[in-house]
Amino acid sequence: MNEGLVVASFVVFLLAFVAIGALSARASRASTEDYLVASRDVKPWLIALSAVASNNSGYMFIGLIGFTWRVGISAIWLQIGWVMGDLLSSLWLHRRVRVHSERVGATSVPGLLARDGRGQSSRTIAALAGALTLVFLSTYAAAQLLAGSTTLHTLFGWPMWTGSVLGVVIVAIYCLAGGIRASIWTDAAQSLVMIVAMLVLLAMCMAEAGSPATLMTTLATADPALADPAPDGLSLGLGLYLLGFLFGGAMTVAQPHILIRFMAIDRPESIGRARAMYFGWYLLFSVAVILVGLYARALLPELGAGLEGAELDAATERALPTLSLELLPSILVGVMLAGLFSATMSTADSQLLSCSAAITQDINPRWADSPRASKAATLGVAGLALTIALANIDGVFALVMIAWAALGATLGPLLMVRLRGRPLPPWLAAVMMASGLVTVIAWRATPWVDAVYEALPGVLVPMLIYTIYTTVSRFLAPVDAAEK
Repeated sequence: MNEGLVVASFVVFLLAFVAIGALSARASRASTEDYLVASRDVKPWLIALSAVASNNSGYMFIGLIGFTWRVGISAIWLQIGWVMGDLLSSLWLHRRVRVHSERVGATSVPGLLARDGRGQSSRTIAALAGALTLVFLSTYAAAQLLAGSTTLHTLFGWPMWTGSVLGVVIVAIYCLAGGIRASIWTDAAQSLVMIVAMLVLLAMCMAEAGSPATLMTTLATADPALADPAPDGLSLGLGLYLLGFLFGGAMTVAQPHILIRFMAIDRPESIGRARAMYFGWYLLFSVAVILVGLYARALLPELGAGLEGAELDAATERALPTLSLELLPSILVGVMLAGLFSATMSTADSQLLSCSAAITQDINPRWADSPRASKAATLGVAGLALTIALANIDGVFALVMIAWAALGATLGPLLMVRLRGRPLPPWLAAVMMASGLVTVIAWRATPWVDAVYEALPGVLVPMLIYTIYTTVSRFLAPVDAAEK
């Protein structure tokens, strides 16, 4: 490998991303609303490419490829459930989110959850939802920085902190320049680099190891479980396993860094066009990632030899950069590295901005009208995410799955209640958020943690609590009326 050529091609892409973000500042307006929701005037194709890049992060390049290496073809159930759940929730919620957010003047997801249909806001809901957004999205952003570090460490032997620092500096530069508009513009460019890089690697894998049919024969010979679509050890069955990931995908709408993009689209009627482009890209990328993970298992069978648990996870999450070194010429290694960094930065930038919105709009609304405070909050959250990444407390896949489930279980049920126009007393919202979070944490300690993704019980428990509340309220209402 010609390291100089790899670094040069990689740097060219990074500079291009910074330039795109800086150019977006020319279209920006000096207001908090523009910094946080781009004045709600972004075209649908930009929203689609930005949202799909933010969704398909370093988790896909690093975490999902490593997961597929470990479990084989049964990894398809995760993506089948995820994409189906995302589609179902998009069909029902995205247009409603766009309409409701503009009607009540919400510029953050916690702010959206805090306001009822008349625009009246609950400080309790806003503060709690903002705090949860800050905690879990900063953790999620740290996973993206960790993915970049893992790649640079594998390719060049650079210290693990290098990728995290590089990623956070670049993201901070263009976020401060243009806010979410810069994030959306750069994400759109990054989404193109991501899919081209993955398709190039897939083509090289096929040239090296044969067609997908040949690949499955190779895997079945090495270990029949790798070619078996049924996952091993599902104590609760395939149906609940798939349903868990269906709920995980449905909770895409509870991820502030993705949902905020649909709040920024130019008009509700544009949602359908954005959806078609979003899912077309998403399906193609998902297929490519799963196939690359399977080819990695066939071509790099010794990657996790003799390892278990966290050590196995860490080793197999190096599958993508290792495979790139094995198969690609130096200049294309740089393209792949740019694609991976595109994935991490397109998610991290969105998360940093959503966290800064949570701080200035929801946790401390005295800063709500100050663009300067929003930028200071962005820098503060960037420092927090970098600190978590440098601590390197867990693998990319695990960090993303935990943060995703926690946000889905705490914010998702509230969003569904709000968009149906149902009453939501602040005390009840607090109970629902607490119960969702406790359920996610508790589920990870049960024997069923690998059988059902924790998003399923995490969402069902708060919805059950809300159902009990509404049922009891209906029974008590006539009594209260009679007493009056």
